[in-house]
Amino acid sequence: MIDFHGVFPYLVSPIDPSGQIRTKVLERLCDDLIAAGVHGLTPLGSTGEFAYLNAAQRKAVVETTIAAAKGRVPVVAGVVSTSTADAVAQARAYQKLGADGILAILEAYFPLPDAGVEAYFRAIADAVDIPVVIYTNPQFQRSDLTLDVIERLAAHPRIGYIKDASTNTGRLLSIMNRCGDGIKVFAASAHIPAAVMLIGGLGWMAGPACIIPRQSVALYELCRAKRWDEAMALQRRLWRVNEAFARFNLAACIKAGLAIQGYDVGDPVPPQAALTAGQRKVVEAVLQELG
Repeated sequence: MIDFHGVFPYLVSPIDPSGQIRTKVLERLCDDLIAAGVHGLTPLGSTGEFAYLNAAQRKAVVETTIAAAKGRVPVVAGVVSTSTADAVAQARAYQKLGADGILAILEAYFPLPDAGVEAYFRAIADAVDIPVVIYTNPQFQRSDLTLDVIERLAAHPRIGYIKDASTNTGRLLSIMNRCGDGIKVFAASAHIPAAVMLIGGLGWMAGPACIIPRQSVALYELCRAKRWDEAMALQRRLWRVNEAFARFNLAACIKAGLAIQGYDVGDPVPPQAALTAGQRKVVEAVLQELG
């Protein structure tokens, strides 16, 4: 199994007003992120607006990302559904397209018991021959992954990673203590990456890495080298991005940040709204401050 580690930007999904994926823009973004030193690419994460795309759009985003990566870095494609059968079909399709891993996300309408949550993720992992990253975000998901479920899933031969987007860093340490080497932890933008690396994390999957890739990679390298004083000095600067984005819609912020940097990624998918002129100035100010 391929080893995942480091900085995996959650890619935006550039879309034109007619609903077509702007493949050339996405290709350029992927090229530039790889040139900046990122360790992998994640299409169809939360920043990729997976909840607002249809099946054809999702496929186009994944297909374009895999083609652009050209095997230089692994591509971990997001799979999400309220239906287990649909999620399994997506996972198989993305593996066939050439994805190196699957980011498994559960949407739910009715609340699910632990057994149903576990069965959903296990079915995805059973359906593919590539590593699976399980994803949990208690702020937005109706049915969360409990510590007991995570511990059981960690025994699956293809479930080797978790991206936890809770704001509870203690929960990450509990996962590490319970699962040991059975599962490795990626941080999200809801966590302080340097702190997660300090307690044993192996990197982060996050939207802000799309707009500050070089700084994100530099932070990761400082953490890997255990140069904690320097890492925290950089982390304090970079946290301004997280503070700004916590105030507004995440996808709108990342798309605005990329537009400021010259990427024609378009607006967020409705019913989400683009940033106002005032909100955009906040993002622009943070980017200027970070160089």
